[in-house]
Amino acid sequence: MTRTSAEHPRVAVSTVIFSLRAGDERPAVVLPLVRRTRDPHEGLWALPGGWLGESENLEAAASRTLAETTGLAPSYLEQLYAFGDVDRSPTRVVSIVYWALVREDVSGRLAPENVAWFDAASLPRLAFDHNQIVEYALWRLRNKVGYSRIAHGLLPAEFTLAELREVYEAILGRRLDPANFRRQVDSSGTLIPTTRFRTGNHRPARLYHYNQDVELAERGPLHR
Repeated sequence: MTRTSAEHPRVAVSTVIFSLRAGDERPAVVLPLVRRTRDPHEGLWALPGGWLGESENLEAAASRTLAETTGLAPSYLEQLYAFGDVDRSPTRVVSIVYWALVREDVSGRLAPENVAWFDAASLPRLAFDHNQIVEYALWRLRNKVGYSRIAHGLLPAEFTLAELREVYEAILGRRLDPANFRRQVDSSGTLIPTTRFRTGNHRPARLYHYNQDVELAERGPLHR
C-alpha cells in the first residue's frame, strides 16, 4: 500500500497483561485477548487496547483501554516498548505497549464479550504484529523477575515459599530446586515471615510477605 505525505500516524496504546492459572504440574502464564469484530483482521484475537486521547497521558490511556476492553485493573503496570514498523497496519499506527500483571484471584473476572484467556506458550495467530509483541513481553518478564520483586504482582499479600517458587517456575518454564530456592530467598532479606500458616493436605506452611523497605540491588535466586 502506498501512503501519501498527508497521512499522519495515529497513536494507539495496547497492553499485554499476564496472570497465572493452575496447571497439572505448575501454574501457567496466561493473558487475555480480545476478538476483533471489524477489519482489519476481523475474527482474529488481539491485545486489548485503543486510541490515545488528545488530552490523555500514556499510562492513563493504558489503564482506561484495559478497563474498557477486559474490565481488569492490574496490580502492576509498566511501559514495555513502542512498536512502529511502517507496514504493521494498513494505516500508519504507532503503538505504545504496556505490560501488566493481575493476581490469579481476579483473573477470572472477564465480563465483556469477545474476551478470553489464552496460554502464553501456545497462542493462535494474532492480529497485526501482536504475536511478536507478546513474545517480547514474555522475554522482558523472564528477565525482570530474576532481579526484582515483580512476582509480587502475581501473588496475594501473604504467600508461602512454595507459592512464590511456583510463580518463578511458571515464568521461567523450568523447575527450581526447592531447598536451594528457600535458602537463597531466606538469605536475600526481601521476605518477612508472619506468625500465620497455610493449612491443607500437607503440613502447615508459613506465610510470608515482602519487606517493603528492601529493594533488590542484585540478581535474585532464579539466575544463581
